[in-house]
Amino acid sequence: MKRLRNLFFYIGTIGGFSALMYWIVQLGGELEPGMNVTVHETGESQLSMFTETFIHNLTHPLAILLLQIVTIILVARLFGWFCKKIGQPTVIGEIIAGIVLGPSLLGMYFPGFSAALFPVQSLGNLQFLSQIGLILFMFVIGMELDLKVLKNQAHEAVVVSHASIIIPFTLGMGLAYFIYSSFAPQGVPFASFGLFLGISMSITAFPVLARIVQERGIYKTRLGAIVITCAAADDITAWSLLAAVIAIAKAGSFISSMPTILMALVYVFVMLKLVMPFLKRVGDLHTSRENLSKSVVAIFFLVLLLSSYATEIIGIHALFGAFMAGVIMPDNQKFKQIFIEKVEDVALVLLLPLFFVFTGLRTQIGLLNDPYLWKICGLVILVAVTGKFAGSTLAAKFVGQSWRDSFMIGALMNTRGLVELVVLNIGYDLGILSSEIFTMLVIMALVTTFMTAPVLHIIDKLFKKKAKAEMQEIIDMGKFKILISFGKPEMGVVLLRLANFLVKSKNGNTQISALHVSPNSLLNKFKMDDYERESFDPLVAESKKLNQPVEKIFKISEDIQSDIVETINEGDYDLLLVGIGHSIFKGSLLGNLLGYSTRFFNPDYLLDRVSGKEKLFKTSSFAELTMHVLAKSKIPVGILIDNNLQNIDRIFLPFFGNGDGFLIEYARKFISNSGVQITIFDATGKLGSDVTVKESLRAIEQQAPDHITILGEKMGETGFLNENDLMLISLEGWEKLVRANSTWLKDLPSALIMRPQTI
Repeated sequence: MKRLRNLFFYIGTIGGFSALMYWIVQLGGELEPGMNVTVHETGESQLSMFTETFIHNLTHPLAILLLQIVTIILVARLFGWFCKKIGQPTVIGEIIAGIVLGPSLLGMYFPGFSAALFPVQSLGNLQFLSQIGLILFMFVIGMELDLKVLKNQAHEAVVVSHASIIIPFTLGMGLAYFIYSSFAPQGVPFASFGLFLGISMSITAFPVLARIVQERGIYKTRLGAIVITCAAADDITAWSLLAAVIAIAKAGSFISSMPTILMALVYVFVMLKLVMPFLKRVGDLHTSRENLSKSVVAIFFLVLLLSSYATEIIGIHALFGAFMAGVIMPDNQKFKQIFIEKVEDVALVLLLPLFFVFTGLRTQIGLLNDPYLWKICGLVILVAVTGKFAGSTLAAKFVGQSWRDSFMIGALMNTRGLVELVVLNIGYDLGILSSEIFTMLVIMALVTTFMTAPVLHIIDKLFKKKAKAEMQEIIDMGKFKILISFGKPEMGVVLLRLANFLVKSKNGNTQISALHVSPNSLLNKFKMDDYERESFDPLVAESKKLNQPVEKIFKISEDIQSDIVETINEGDYDLLLVGIGHSIFKGSLLGNLLGYSTRFFNPDYLLDRVSGKEKLFKTSSFAELTMHVLAKSKIPVGILIDNNLQNIDRIFLPFFGNGDGFLIEYARKFISNSGVQITIFDATGKLGSDVTVKESLRAIEQQAPDHITILGEKMGETGFLNENDLMLISLEGWEKLVRANSTWLKDLPSALIMRPQTI
């Protein structure tokens, strides 16, 4: 009755007031002077007006900008995914995406489409938006520098870092001497051209380097600490040199640039001695999400913007101000983590790809249309690699590093990536670099970044220690190895508890490994130990309580799904245990449509569809990550639905057919290792028809009598499920329950859904 009354009130209110508004409009029309003639438009004229309006909307600057952003993000993610698959940093793919969308490919072969998507008059909007992304990016880069680490490891790091700058810088200026007459823009002094070529040769991309160090798992080693510190020192030195180079280039000579350099020194002094202590005080008072109010966030953003503004008007570029603002942020890890979360995704996912494409629109590979130009491009790459790789390697060897570590440091310091593009664009905007030399230097940035992973692989091959690996392989033979993969620490604890029930009486003949993969972040690379400790502390405490050793595997990744699957398939494990997760697409029409479209644009899903593996994705009750693991992993997988699993005394095992025979082996493990009582429900009456299953059951009865109860097809009420601690069921059986909307799902205890090994 109440619902009906509300419906009548709603209809009456909306209808009545709508009629009143229509009447007011009619009365208002009579007030219009000179509008008494009624104009009757034909259907053709109305269609023409609609078409003109629609075309106007399509070509509106905002509509074009939004279409550009959507296109850029999709293409950048696609190329980034491809580069990840071939073992390259995703930044390589994003740079290539920019070149593909520029005149080098799209503009050359589809000029009409390129002109419509990137009209000349729209490039100004794209440039300024990309500059905002760069300012936020450089701010985050500054925040991730840990000055304390630089102090603690200053000696070796400064020697290697400065050698890796001065050597390529000098070679770059030498190269400038030979190509100045042919490639320098008209009217550009040699000093400006030589300094910019020198600084472009001496850059190291700190974010890409740190990402590679993390992904290779060496960030906790002495080598990782040294190379990260070298790159950090390189970053500070290079940006300081760049500020001086910009000042000299704008002034025309070193003497003329002195006022700009003096103002820059005053600016740095004010930031370090006045602003930095103030921000530290604010950061110490606001270390949690609850007290980090919008007013406090506004203070830090104002510092960022004012710092960028100050360096822009001084004449050393806004990006240096953004970098400096990040450097002076409070050295409080919790504060940094909270604050960067507010900035990072927008800066890296939304705005930064715009910079790549804007750079690509400037990169015209077609300009290198002569063998001589390609020879000069090769010379540029040779000078860059020789100066950075050889200079860093020799300096590292001089300070006492082994040849292996020295070569590793040289290869990593030779990585240029995004930071190089920032420098090149500054030089191009100042008119110091011509289109030809700009294109050559962009190709150099791509080549030197692309070669890092293969060179590291070659170094590993040359210095590989086989004896240690062979000994470890002998030790691991015969062990039953379980891998638990978790996101939230509490799920890791429950999965460890479950694994322990499978193996706890095996003593040293088992191995349990716990894998936690975190999304890659530019957040301070020197604090990774803190993140690892927070993720694993609850699990370590549970392992001590259970007296069950656990091997920790902690990874930072840009592609969590792929890295989890890679770890699973390369680790020679016997069983994987994961949580079910929650599907974001389940339960609504829109959610299902979004799920379909997301998979359509997912390259992994398209490959699975072509190869015939898409049927493994039909279990939509699982989270997308869990579904991906099911599709890609080759070892047996157990998916846990946790319903406050604490202890396992009784297990219910529904048997739906011969395909469930593999569950008996896991039932045997639970019985022999933990003395669990198993109730098997023969749902189809086929339990006795499989000879192998019958023999397995007989062997269990002989080993542990009275631990198995078999129920027939007519079992009675479903309340018995509450008497069990765990339901052990096959993936196929689980799908039958879900499709049938079984009443069992209402009384479900914790459930372990098993999928056997795939070929």
